Formats: sequence, structure tokens, C-alpha cells
Amino acid sequence: MRIALGVEYDGTEFCGWQIQSGVRTVQQCLEEALSRVANHPVQVVCAGRTDTGVHGLGQVVHFDSEAVRNERAWVLGGNANLPNDITVRWARPVPDGFHARFGAQRRHYRYLILNRDTRPAVGRNRFCWIHQRLEVARMQTAARYLLGEHDFSSYRAVACQAKSPVRTVHRLDVAREEDLIAIDIVANAFLHHMVRNIAGVLITIGSGEQEPHWADEVLNYCDRTLGGVTAPPQGLYFVGVEYSPDFELPVTRDPRSPC
Repeated sequence: MRIALGVEYDGTEFCGWQIQSGVRTVQQCLEEALSRVANHPVQVVCAGRTDTGVHGLGQVVHFDSEAVRNERAWVLGGNANLPNDITVRWARPVPDGFHARFGAQRRHYRYLILNRDTRPAVGRNRFCWIHQRLEVARMQTAARYLLGEHDFSSYRAVACQAKSPVRTVHRLDVAREEDLIAIDIVANAFLHHMVRNIAGVLITIGSGEQEPHWADEVLNYCDRTLGGVTAPPQGLYFVGVEYSPDFELPVTRDPRSPC
């Protein structure tokens, strides 16, 4: 049987999603917990890998198991064996053709900026702190240049291994609520560091160091070395994934401020 799970995690103490030798990762902890529940080794496939320090609100994974367990058993059993910074939110049996990564139609990330004079004490690992005043209207104007299908070579990591740099951004919104600025971006898929590099460019524009059309100039360079600064990982959240409605998977709600 193939099972899909919705997973939430605080990325502060993890070296990213993917299993790596000698370090703590989300995938390793999740596979160890599910293997205890299934009573056999379990390997999970995720909708989107996250880097060190990046948080997950609506990560979706799938795995195959011969164990007969109901949905409640996968959730409660998984959580009983997981550390406190990972939670299984839901479990659903899915057809064998379901694939958490290749079946994803859209992915949603959020980047949170705490924009005030003083650094945060509470939540310091959950926001990017920027002390200079950011103008959201300038950032939103710049964001419009990035909507649609483009070559995002300038907005991906130099070491990105994706075969194609072309991605389609369906939504890119910037909004402020008091001292908190949220950058929401929805795309068919993302390149390595793409969201953090977009955030870095928008922050530079919001601070007045560059004009809004600079976002388009960077895009047209198609050269990462001519791009902006990569924003830190602490403010980045993998909010959720969209699949075909035929799978009837729960939809992750869109919290304004996951802190």
C-alpha cells in the first residue's frame, strides 16, 4: 500500500531535509519513526527538499508499506516516535500512481521578514530580521516582473543541479502586517535557493538600494553571479503543495504568521 503524509517541522536544528551522513535531517528522523510503526524499513519521498534552517508547514511525502495500519495509527504512531520538532499532521492511502514529488502541480513557499529597529529574541530562528525600513509597494512592483514562465538562472544557486532553469511563477505577493512582511510565492516547481534569492532581490529593492525594474534586469542576465544577495534560511517556510483533486488530500491552511 502507498501512503501519503502531511508533515510539519521546525527546521532550526536540522541540516535540511535530505539524509546526509553524520548529521541530523528531517528525512532520517521521519524514516526511523515510520519504520518502527511499520516494523520494517521505510523510505519516504518528499514533495520538495528544504535546506538547513528552513521550516515545513505542509510538506507532503509518500512511502510504500506492507504493514496493515489505519490512518490514525500512522499519525499517532509516527508522532510517538518523532522528536518534538517534527509532526505528522495527516495520513491517507493513495493509489500506486501517486508521487509526492512528480505529481505536485504547484508548490507554495512563504518568506517572513521581521522589519523593525531591534533584533528579535523570541522567534529569532523563524524570521529574517531587517532593521532598515522596507517599502512593500516597491517590493510588490518588482515582484510583478517575475510572474509567469521565465529562465530563472539568475535566481538559482550556482551549484543547482536542475536540468532546466525555466519555471512558472503563478503568484508572488508581498504584504505587511505591522512589523511583519510576508513574501508568498507559488510556482510549478522551484530551483535551489530560488525563493531566498528572490527574497534577497526584493529586500534590496524595498530598502531603496535598487529600483523595482532591477528585478527584471537580474532576471534577464540569466547569470547567478550578477544576481542579488541570498536571503538567510530562517524566514523560509514550505507552506504547501497542490495535487490533482482526484487524490482528495487535505489542503494545508495558510497561516498568516506561523510563529
